[in-house]
Formats: sequence, structure tokens, C-alpha cells
Amino acid sequence: MTSAENRCSLCGEPAVVRLTEPERRLCAGHFIEDAETRVLVAMKHDRMISPGDRVAVGLSGGKDSTALLLLLHPILPTLGASLVAITIDEGIAGYREETLRAARDLTGELGVEHAIVTFADLFGKDLDAMLVGREAQGCTVCGVLRRRALGEAVKRTGATKLATGHNLDDEAQSVLMNVLRGDLPRLLQDTSTGQPGHFVPRIKPLAVLSEKEIVTYLLLRGYFRDLPECPYAGTALRSEVRTMLAGLEHRHPGTMLRLMRFRDGVRRSARSAEPAKALSTCRICGELTSGEVCQVCRLLGRDGE
Repeated sequence: MTSAENRCSLCGEPAVVRLTEPERRLCAGHFIEDAETRVLVAMKHDRMISPGDRVAVGLSGGKDSTALLLLLHPILPTLGASLVAITIDEGIAGYREETLRAARDLTGELGVEHAIVTFADLFGKDLDAMLVGREAQGCTVCGVLRRRALGEAVKRTGATKLATGHNLDDEAQSVLMNVLRGDLPRLLQDTSTGQPGHFVPRIKPLAVLSEKEIVTYLLLRGYFRDLPECPYAGTALRSEVRTMLAGLEHRHPGTMLRLMRFRDGVRRSARSAEPAKALSTCRICGELTSGEVCQVCRLLGRDGE
């Protein structure tokens, strides 16, 4: 590539990133503007926010949730909504301490209300203690309990929407994982509508940005922090799917976007084909479940098994 070709498509300044669909090269300033505009357009198109909403941002302190808070902080007031950050402390030694510090730093700098909920408080012990002897199940156990903890944090803060930092890579990986597992119910599950009395609607404003774009955005805005990776991350199927999809996206740009369109098409077809199945409530804790006892109560041994 010649130096003349590596210029911003909009202003001619040196480009820092090349994007596809549509093909364009952008300088630092125009890339930041492009990313922020895509997020705002997606939020308006999908009607993620209503005037009067109190939006809880799930802030782990990692790159995705940091970018989410930075993006929503100036946007929400223009949409008539307010913002609160919630962080779940699972109790993962050598990992969560640093990300908690990053979350506190960011909310302090932006002046955003910040609530912290711990596994020890909710479930009686931290994740490390729960996983002794079954570390390979780390992501599965953590995922189930984190969803419950986020729901509790939402109730405590009085939020009407929960915004999570899932990016395009995360969403495409989930689609492929559900296909590989043959898990049609999870492929069809849509949490954007919520369940009155149980779950507030979830929104994913970053689903239009790839992980690479989010890292670039943070670097250009001066907010990138090199934080440790969760010690349980490598045990998940997601780790293998992440590597495979990254290779496919490199060789066949647009693969992840096409996966998302595939999922959306399947959901539309399913909605028109059959009515939604009714959920029941857990006989132990009263939360929604597809069976008699929810996953949380089973994991915590509350069902006596």
C-alpha cells in the first residue's frame, strides 16, 4: 500500500484503521466519530431507550464495559435517560481486584453512580471457594450466578434497563456455540424485551462494533488498560470458538455479521411459526425457570441434591 492510499477517506489525514461494509479508511478523529455514530444509530433503530429510563451499565472494568460506559455517558442524557454503573464482584483472586479498581477509577472520573454486588453477599461464598475441585466448570457456574447477581443489582438500583458490553465478536461466538451445541432454545432466546416482575429488558449497544474496533476506540481515547484475563476463561468452549471465528473473519471479512443476520432470520421465522412457551417460577427462590427448580438453586445445592 502506498502512503497516498493509506489516508482517511473523509479528510485525507493519515488513516489509523481500515473498515469494511462499506470499505473505508479513517483517521483517529473520524474513527471515533464513526464508532459513536454507529452505536447511537443502532440504539435509535432498535428503540433501546425510552425517555425516563434509568439504565444500569454492567461495568466489569474490562475493555468492553469501559467503552460502553464512555459511549453511553454523553448519549443517554440526550435521549432523556439516566445512568448508573453496576459491578459484580465474584471473588476471583488475582483478577477481580484490578478490574474493580479500574471500574472505580472510571466512574469516579465521569461522576457516575456506582453499585457493587458480591457473590459472597448474595450466595454465601465467593466463586473461587465454590469451584474448588471443579475448576473446569468455572465459566458455566459463573455465567449462571452472574446473571442472577446482575438482576439483583438492577433491582437494588431501581434501573429499568440493563446495558451489557457484548460486542459483535461475543454475539457471533454465542450464535456459533449454540449451533454447535444444538441448543435451539438459546439461539432463539431474546432478552431485549425482559419479563415484568423478574427481568428488565437487556440492551447491547456495542453489538455493532467488533472487539478490534473497541480496542482501537479505547486506545485512541486514552482509556485502554492492560488488565489480567479471567483465570477461568480458558476452560470454556467459547475460547475455541473465539479462535476459530477470528481466523474465519480474517480470511472472509463479514463472517461475524452474516452469522448475526442468520440468527435474526431464524428468530423471525420462529416467532411467526409458534407461540412463546410459558415459564414457571422456581419452587425454592421464586425466580423464573423452565423447570421446577432454577439453575441457581441447583448449583447452590438448595434442592437437596
